[in-house]
Amino acid sequence: MWNKAIELSSKSHPGPIVHISDNPMDEGKLLIGFESGTVVLWDLKSKKADYRYTHDEAIHSVAWHHEGKQFICSHSDGTLTIWNVKSPTKPFQTITPHGKQLKDGKKPEPCKPILKVEYKTTRAGEPFIILSGGLSYDTVGRRPCLTVMHGKSTAVLEMDYSIVDFLTLCETPYPNDFQEPYAVVVLLEKDLVLIDLAQNGYPIFENPYPLTIHESPVTCCEYFADCPVDLIPALYSVGARQKRQGYSKKEWPISGGNWGLITQSYPEIIITGHADGSIKFWDASAITLQVLYKLKTAKVFEKSRNKDDRPNTDIVDEDPYAIQIISWCPESRMLCIAGVSAHVIIYRFSKQEVTTEVIPMLEVRLLYEINDVESPDAEQVPPLPTPGTGSNPQSIVPQSHPSTSSSSSDGLRDNVPCLKVKNSPLKQSPGYQIELVIQLVWVSGEPPQQITSLAVNSAYGLVVFGNCNGIAMVDYLQKTVLLNLGTIELYGSNDPYRREPRSPRKTRQPSGAGLCDINEGTMVPEDRCKSPTSDVKDNSFSRSRSSSVTSIDKESREAISALHFCETFTRKTDTSPSPCLWVGTTLGTVLVIVLNLPPGGEQRLLQPVIVSPSGTILRLKGAILRMAFLDTTGSLVPPAHEPWRELNVPEDKDEKDKSKKRRPVSVSPSSSQEISENQYAVICSEKQAKVISLPSQNCIYKQNITETSFVLRGDIVSLSNSICLACFCANGHIMTFSLPSLRPLLDVYYLPLTNMRIARTFCFTNNGQALYLVSPTEIQRLTYSQETCENLQEMLGELFTPVETPEAPNRGFFKGLFGGGAQSLDREELFGESASGKASRSLAQHIPGPGGIEGVKGAASGVVGELARARLALDERGQKLGELEEKTAAMLYSADSFSKHAHEVSLLHVKLNIKLIL
Repeated sequence: MWNKAIELSSKSHPGPIVHISDNPMDEGKLLIGFESGTVVLWDLKSKKADYRYTHDEAIHSVAWHHEGKQFICSHSDGTLTIWNVKSPTKPFQTITPHGKQLKDGKKPEPCKPILKVEYKTTRAGEPFIILSGGLSYDTVGRRPCLTVMHGKSTAVLEMDYSIVDFLTLCETPYPNDFQEPYAVVVLLEKDLVLIDLAQNGYPIFENPYPLTIHESPVTCCEYFADCPVDLIPALYSVGARQKRQGYSKKEWPISGGNWGLITQSYPEIIITGHADGSIKFWDASAITLQVLYKLKTAKVFEKSRNKDDRPNTDIVDEDPYAIQIISWCPESRMLCIAGVSAHVIIYRFSKQEVTTEVIPMLEVRLLYEINDVESPDAEQVPPLPTPGTGSNPQSIVPQSHPSTSSSSSDGLRDNVPCLKVKNSPLKQSPGYQIELVIQLVWVSGEPPQQITSLAVNSAYGLVVFGNCNGIAMVDYLQKTVLLNLGTIELYGSNDPYRREPRSPRKTRQPSGAGLCDINEGTMVPEDRCKSPTSDVKDNSFSRSRSSSVTSIDKESREAISALHFCETFTRKTDTSPSPCLWVGTTLGTVLVIVLNLPPGGEQRLLQPVIVSPSGTILRLKGAILRMAFLDTTGSLVPPAHEPWRELNVPEDKDEKDKSKKRRPVSVSPSSSQEISENQYAVICSEKQAKVISLPSQNCIYKQNITETSFVLRGDIVSLSNSICLACFCANGHIMTFSLPSLRPLLDVYYLPLTNMRIARTFCFTNNGQALYLVSPTEIQRLTYSQETCENLQEMLGELFTPVETPEAPNRGFFKGLFGGGAQSLDREELFGESASGKASRSLAQHIPGPGGIEGVKGAASGVVGELARARLALDERGQKLGELEEKTAAMLYSADSFSKHAHEVSLLHVKLNIKLIL
């Protein structure tokens, strides 16, 4: 009892026990620390306290010196007290690591509690005292710190997150030897940090594990399987150069576990977009997850210092650089992102470092009305040109950098982007480098709407994006705008809804009904123009709405929901495929835009790209989610792309000639097909999927995916040498359909839609793989491939691997002679019958089950019986069997002996409990 440990006459309760450990040199001496400030050295043999140490301040932790002659305590007032074991009256030394030493011998000012302290010794120098907490109260706003005291030096190491615990790594596991510490493991709330104690400045080890996936909340992700084999090494090589200064030169000191057998031979890459504007590339091959490369998109913009400096960013209250959409071409390595502030950035991959003097930038004025009488003349948008005009259909003049803002007559904000691009030279490291920045601007007091779809094509040199207002296409090679139209204008005179274009500033009463689908005769909801993040309820994923979202929800705007570049038949009369853009909207419409590209080389940079409507309009139920194309054999036709090449290195003459002759060539087999051969367009919407034969545009297969729910994500993926359509529905079902026949292959109830995070991050990829964010900090990967399921157990690794125990420290002759060495405790002598007496037979007794000692007995008896029968059959081998029988009998005896000791220990525990109760 506590009063026996402290003093029988003591009446004040010492508080809970905060520490208990045995003396490193004597296992029979137990050090017990009470929260109130009392520490007791208890002798297990004599069952009494040898020494009692009392301090005025509460104790948080205690640590031994390896010789067992001293220990150190950390207290609530920010002090450390070092005690000699045999001098309990007062501490040998009192230290206040962060307290200001006052004059006239006064005590230092109190500090915050020191939550934990460790005391580690070295052979060649001063000991290490490592502690967490203890900062002075006047350090307001200072981050959590770990303090390392070594000799006369005191190092304060700031951490990004609160410290949960820390542990010092030493050369020996034995507490009674010189510890020789070499690293400190610090467990933070959101990270794991290792500090190198052997180098000056205590640098941290570079963490090889992906613990920073939630360093900033993930806002979107994409998953790519069966990527080009040279892609992961290329990303790793540029990622290895990023911020390697300041890290320890040593390897990560923690080891253990083994990887499983990698059965997949294809590389897999996960791309995550984050709330702070960063993008991370991860190697997800097999079951590993390793960060390859990190790209910071926010560094292209000027940082706002305070709220007054950002009058244009009120489209979002926070995280103005958050990534919403990622479009990536693995073959050409072109990357395009759309951010929450209605900005698009195009990146080109390079292994060379460059300095960009002026960041290329375009500002796009994307409108919703065309011929409204109240709209300014500057907002008039010319119609789509015909292929024969030969003009460059540029709806705006690209603004010079920096942009010029203006205000309308009533003082409304106009022609102002949400973010300001830097006008100073930008040094770009190897990796992804900025090709072009595109920003939507305010229009007569209306902020630009967030982008809902995005696509980039390296063969054509084009990027296209859309939102609730319309669609814009940009030639990123010539840095010009090719197309800038409201969604209604895409229909021309073929608008099935007969809507009148109007100003976005004009309001009307909302109608509760949907718009009628004239082809299917069903109602489709009209509230489809919300941004992907507008209704996210999860705090870590919620993005602030734009100032006009509340008014947008009341309107029936038709947003652009899907974009796909391809080479296909655009009209029924076409005899050969041509480059085009397929556009899908939230009202279930698919429109086709024809692209007339100039020849490659220098002519591509001088002659304009001609954009014209094809007149082709297709209809489905629900918003369009995904489009793809198959050839006559049912093989997937990938979009045209250009192979990656380094542009920042001078080309040889031969390479230069080749680049002049290079034209955007589709890798699809359809480019060399005869006139009689066709293609198949696969279109997936929220409600149904259709396969349409081209160029006849006849629907040959149709599948109603769901009637009561809707599809959150649909992807056309390859699996087992075939192509299929994979869908994830809001009711939790994962469904796959064969292509082109759309026969149901799989329908499994997996996960219902519980929050919008799942809907925003769920994506399928090739070879039966998929993933989503199951929580703000966890990626959940799943498979619907039988081959992967069969090999899953082999892929799983081992967490622990056995290692040899280091040799114990040598016990010197003189230390053993004079009692200075470590002393072991005889547990039988302490807890056996000779010391505690024999327990009463009337006490409850633990009877082990069949899996315990009785099981061992039964197994041994069974072996004896089997041996007896074997002896009858194998008489000539009696001698060997006799030896086995003796060993088995010995096993039986050993099991019985062990059972006896276990019974005695259990009775002893019961007896001790009864004594304590009495």
